Amino acid sequence: MPDLLLELFSEEIPARMQAKAADDLRRMVTDKLVAEGLVYEGAKAFATPRRLALTVHGIPARQPDLKTERRGPKVGAPDAAVQGFLKATGLKSLDEAKIQRDPKGDFYIGLIEKPGRDAIDVLAEIVPVIIRTFPWPKSMRWGARSGKPGSLNWVRPLHAITATFGPETEEPDVVKFEVDGIQSGQTTYGHRFLAPAPISVRRFEDYEAKLLAAKVVLDPERRKDAILTDAKQLAFAQGFELVEDQNLLDEVAGLVEWPVVLMGSFEPEFLKTPDEVIRATIRNNQKCFVVRDPKTGKLASKFILVANIEATDGGKTIIAGNERVIRARLSDAKFFYETDLKTKLEGRLPKFDQIVFHEKLGTQAERIKRIERLAAEIAPLVGADVAKATRAAHLAKADLLTEVVGEFPEVQGLMGKYYALAQGEDASVAAACEEHYKPQGPADRVPTDPVSVVVALADKIDTLVGFWAIDEKPTGSKDPYALRRAALGVIRLIAENALRLSLIKVAGSALAGLSVKPADASKLPSDLLAFFADRLKVQLREQGARHDLVDAVFALGGQDDLLMIVRRVEALGKFLDSDDGKNLLAGTKRASNILSIEEKKDKRSFDGAPDAALYSLAEEKALAKAIGEVKAEASAAVAKEDFAAAMSAMAKLRPPVDAFFDKVRVNDDDPKVRENRLKLLNEIRSATRAVADFSKIQD
Repeated sequence: MPDLLLELFSEEIPARMQAKAADDLRRMVTDKLVAEGLVYEGAKAFATPRRLALTVHGIPARQPDLKTERRGPKVGAPDAAVQGFLKATGLKSLDEAKIQRDPKGDFYIGLIEKPGRDAIDVLAEIVPVIIRTFPWPKSMRWGARSGKPGSLNWVRPLHAITATFGPETEEPDVVKFEVDGIQSGQTTYGHRFLAPAPISVRRFEDYEAKLLAAKVVLDPERRKDAILTDAKQLAFAQGFELVEDQNLLDEVAGLVEWPVVLMGSFEPEFLKTPDEVIRATIRNNQKCFVVRDPKTGKLASKFILVANIEATDGGKTIIAGNERVIRARLSDAKFFYETDLKTKLEGRLPKFDQIVFHEKLGTQAERIKRIERLAAEIAPLVGADVAKATRAAHLAKADLLTEVVGEFPEVQGLMGKYYALAQGEDASVAAACEEHYKPQGPADRVPTDPVSVVVALADKIDTLVGFWAIDEKPTGSKDPYALRRAALGVIRLIAENALRLSLIKVAGSALAGLSVKPADASKLPSDLLAFFADRLKVQLREQGARHDLVDAVFALGGQDDLLMIVRRVEALGKFLDSDDGKNLLAGTKRASNILSIEEKKDKRSFDGAPDAALYSLAEEKALAKAIGEVKAEASAAVAKEDFAAAMSAMAKLRPPVDAFFDKVRVNDDDPKVRENRLKLLNEIRSATRAVADFSKIQD
């Protein structure tokens, strides 16, 4: 079957837009093809700085013919209705129509046959529409035509469109169309400097090979691999190792079509500046990689750049130009760092009195005081030194006002650690200045130093309680204050450090420190707890665990110790994976379903202890005895926080529950016996609630 080759050749596309643009092109073209009845076999899109390219293979040469039936007027309808029906269906007379019988009468049915079109004609129709409606984040108009209504908007000036279609064994045809004066054809261009001459292409294999010969690596993944391999080898040859940076690699691969890796250097005196500042300076300003000395683990006074040209002088001029810029930038960074060291962190804090954190939550200075107060309360619960935790909370935000963080916001916290150590602060206090922002995502590490954990918890809980108090909760996909991330951070801090905290008490303490109070302050902690439950479910789902078990545990009420909730959920999950767990769940649900039906019918609940004198069958007596034993055993195990033992106790219910449902008829003819047996079913439900609400668990 025929294949499509499409290329949109333009001026440089910003690197950050390329991956999405390639995916959008693939999606838009293939969606249109399928909508037109042209089901393809496969598609792949590519992007370089100057082109978007797409290959779609296995497209049918022609659309299938379509046959549809159209219902017309009743037999005997007025002539005007009949004529309208004939015109709409293309029939010459009613003799060509069928008659369909219906309870409301006989109706004319017209068969409309729509012959399929050649796929190349369909493509010539849909591709221009896609080009004109392409969803660039930012676009522009250019040239003489830009002032005309309906002129093309594109990310950068579009110069050429290549579009060919045909089977592998034949010469492909050009998909002929025009967009804003640009005629489609089969001509593209190679590297801007190394091979700028026009290239005639036929199909994708031919296109990719000719581009490679013209110094253009089409596939971005291939460019990344080449850059990474060459950079590692170049660093190794000089006795260094590359500091890998995936985000930078992605960006650099979008800046070059023919990557050429080179190494430059800078003065060793700049290495007195922290490694992270050097790396941020070189990365942000010149998109270059840094290298380290494998013996010391420290940065070396070298950098690796990626050029887009094979220079005749071997890259000397390119290297010199980058060295000149990097030297100037590092000089600035060194100045900023040395200037920052002249002022102690504490000396910067008064400026926070003039900086508003949020109009309803006060200044940054007020927020820092709240975090200090909360840290002092949490510290004993975590086993942290109260004085160190309070000191760390006092200084943690100070580096936001430094010159280096102002220039490179991504090193906030980290610079706080460096400055704290430089002014002689305790190592735990310095570490907390950096780590109190963590974890910032699922892949970020969780602090383990008690002081860092305390300040991280205080910071995040103050944020959550504060925005809850002013009713700025996340809605739908909107979460402008990153409250979901903060809640997940709290969960990970507690779970991974095995901390025992009452979230309701801590949230209440944080609320007490706020100057603004919500209308119903008493509901805020429990409201926030429900939010934590939702975040815990999200985390468990991402880990492949059953999130419905969180509901089953939270439904018991009074559960605000996240560590115990996580452990109970883990034990419950293991239990339900066993045969005993699965069967007991089925039995419990059966009991609950019967009770629900009978309670609705009788308009009453069947609470209260069953009457042992009314047991007439051995299975009733055995179940009642087992429930009493299991209740006591499971409750004792839960009290000791031995959830595995509690689940083992619950497993003992399985045989008597199975036997009861096998041998006992619940709806006995004797009303007293029926009521007693329904109470016994309620006892099953009550017994399992020692560990979880089984009704919340999905089958």
